[in-house]
Amino acid sequence: MPLPAIRSEAHYGDRVVRCFAERPPDAFAMFRDAVERNADGEALVCGDERYTWAQLAQRVERVAAGLWERGVRTGDRVALLLGNRSEFVVTLLAALRLGAIAVPINVREQTPELAYVLNHCGAKLIVHETELAERLPAPSEVTALRHRVSIDGGNGSEPFAALLQAGAAPPYAAPGEEDVATILYTSGTTGRPKGAMLTHLGYVHSALHYVYAMALTESDRSVAAVPLSHVTGVIALIATQMRAAGTLILMPTFKAAEFLRLAARERMTHTVLVPAMYNLLLLQPDFEAHDLSAWRIGGYGGAPMPLATIERCAARLPRLQLMNLYGATETTSPATIMPPQFTRDHLDSVGLAVACGEILVMDDAGREVPRGATGEIWIRGPMVVPGYWNDPQATQREFTGGFWHSGDLGSIDEAGFVRVYDRKKDLINRGGYKVYTAEVESVIAEHPAVLEAAVVAKPCPVLGERVHAFVALREGGVGAGELQRHCAARLADYKVPESFTLTLEPLPRNANGKLLKRALREQLAAELAKET
Repeated sequence: MPLPAIRSEAHYGDRVVRCFAERPPDAFAMFRDAVERNADGEALVCGDERYTWAQLAQRVERVAAGLWERGVRTGDRVALLLGNRSEFVVTLLAALRLGAIAVPINVREQTPELAYVLNHCGAKLIVHETELAERLPAPSEVTALRHRVSIDGGNGSEPFAALLQAGAAPPYAAPGEEDVATILYTSGTTGRPKGAMLTHLGYVHSALHYVYAMALTESDRSVAAVPLSHVTGVIALIATQMRAAGTLILMPTFKAAEFLRLAARERMTHTVLVPAMYNLLLLQPDFEAHDLSAWRIGGYGGAPMPLATIERCAARLPRLQLMNLYGATETTSPATIMPPQFTRDHLDSVGLAVACGEILVMDDAGREVPRGATGEIWIRGPMVVPGYWNDPQATQREFTGGFWHSGDLGSIDEAGFVRVYDRKKDLINRGGYKVYTAEVESVIAEHPAVLEAAVVAKPCPVLGERVHAFVALREGGVGAGELQRHCAARLADYKVPESFTLTLEPLPRNANGKLLKRALREQLAAELAKET
């Protein structure tokens, strides 16, 4: 799909970024355009619920009227404590319709985290899962929160159906491109989470990046099996299918066997998953019994894709094009996308910078390093957020000249392919030798008995740090010795883990599904303390 013209534009005060010259003016305009282009086409599927674009538009208008009736105005925050259900999509779009700001929250968050987020963003209204009512903070703890709406009502919350009973919504007042459309709170692996401000400019450019790179059209059907409350759900799935005017199919929770049945039944053409999900799909004993011939685009990110997985996908799904995606909440999803024709020969790369993106690799003094050298990845573009909600200190600390400091160590080669080696904080210094934990994790994950792995530094009085691996196994019978030999055949000796913690349980993750290395470091420290 050919790219449209790109030009430089000034945004957010002093930033000059590359932008698509012709583009929708705001996020909701993409929805209105989809309704106009494909009114009778299927827009949303969730279990037995099916909506055409015209039907979805009617429902969005009614919910927008319900929000307006309850005092939601331009710039007000509407919190969404919802799983992958139709009400999430409808409420998100209704908030955009009013020029309000949607604040998706992962349903795994607990009361203290909910209280912090609701207070920090000053949410006026929340729509939540019925069974999560008791997890919400007391009214006295969130004084700005005026209205609570749950799917079924009760426990002090109105039923969602009440939103549908209001009169007409106000005339559409288009927001400015630089206005905030959504606040997504970062995972908070260190300290309090920060609220990244996703703007209409970012929404539009990220959706366009996906649509152009993946050649998505009205005929594409995408399954959303990752949480809609994450940036991948909001942007890579909802906003992107909105721009394509295709079909979004919601899966409440990912279960490999159910995913295969759903994908075959709905003739899925596109999805975005994490590599572990692909592995689980390929392990299903009845994989070949499902007709997945319509599946043509498989996006993945969050971790490297082992070569063995890519080869198994190629053998079983010859039409499937795998595309590595690298980005973050702060980049409104993709900063790089791997063209599928390069996936097999560039396994160690996350792809090329998106059309309107700029990527630099910088040293600790803020100087660009030569091509191929390692440094911190800085990212700029119209999709990069202007900063963090109500947190000017963090904004000043993490942005320079419009470039966001990713915290990732990586490099760019002469052809422009970006490589991500590790998080700066996860780098292990073993007696002066630098060990990138992501590289070691990728090698461990290649072993057929391994479900997932996480590598952390083990304190050492002699070398400073040694390499320790936490490994979740698919089944028992594999020992540390075998995994160590597996690594030794593929890695330099100083990179090979010298100790292992093996488990049949999943490794700990936060509410957004991100691996919690901090918890693993604490677990290792406790284990070492018992030994002394």
